[in-house]
Amino acid sequence: MTDKYAVIGNPIAHSKSPLIHRMFAEQTGQDISYEKIEAPLDGFATMVERLRSEGYKGCNVTVPFKFEAFKMCVMQTGRAREARAANTLLFRDSEIWGDNTDGAGLITDIEQNLGFKLMFKDALLMGAGGAAHGVVWPLFNAGAGIVIANRTVEKAQHIAAEFEGAGTVFARSYEELAGKRFDLVINATSSSLADALPPLPDGLFKPGALAYDMMYGRETPFMKFAREQGAALVADGLGMLVEQAAESFYKWRDVRPDTRPILEKLRQS
Repeated sequence: MTDKYAVIGNPIAHSKSPLIHRMFAEQTGQDISYEKIEAPLDGFATMVERLRSEGYKGCNVTVPFKFEAFKMCVMQTGRAREARAANTLLFRDSEIWGDNTDGAGLITDIEQNLGFKLMFKDALLMGAGGAAHGVVWPLFNAGAGIVIANRTVEKAQHIAAEFEGAGTVFARSYEELAGKRFDLVINATSSSLADALPPLPDGLFKPGALAYDMMYGRETPFMKFAREQGAALVADGLGMLVEQAAESFYKWRDVRPDTRPILEKLRQS
């Protein structure tokens, strides 16, 4: 019998998750179906309950429902609790269990796929929403010093406050970035969706720096800016998407897919 899964978001039409999970299933011999579902902005919980009642085994959660998903869970992994957001739900009997695989996906892509080691690196994380929340603890645990920049600096301060006393995580306004340089700059804002660029100063990238945009599928204004500013390595978020999906798949099926051929296939297409 085919086990059913889905990804829920709004908007969701652009999602590559069904394709990725279909490729995982083919590679590992798992009998699953996986679809994308757009939930009304006020209808996420209702949609989750509908899927549970229809016998689904779990679902992925994307923008803007990750915080709401976390609150629905009776059991949460440590990384979901750190992020206070869930992107992977497991339906166990009458309970919802939650995990957050975003950070693991990012770290695997940066360190293994791109070969960029994070220990002792200075990282700039742009944004203070769900995407930033999901990766700040994994970046910290990987040994990076982190500056969080956001248009509303209070939101960045709210995240940085979780690391009070560590001395390696700070909140800054974009204006305060002038004169500072980083080994790694991550765009976790929604600016690329609007074809916009965060208000970044020149001279941001250290020699050998990596510029990483969580958006995928095209050259974003941030990626273009990074190339012009001399970033040594520029990457989009497709690798993160595939790696976090593999982590979700492993959570559901207890089988870990080989992501490299999947990523190569997606890049070619």
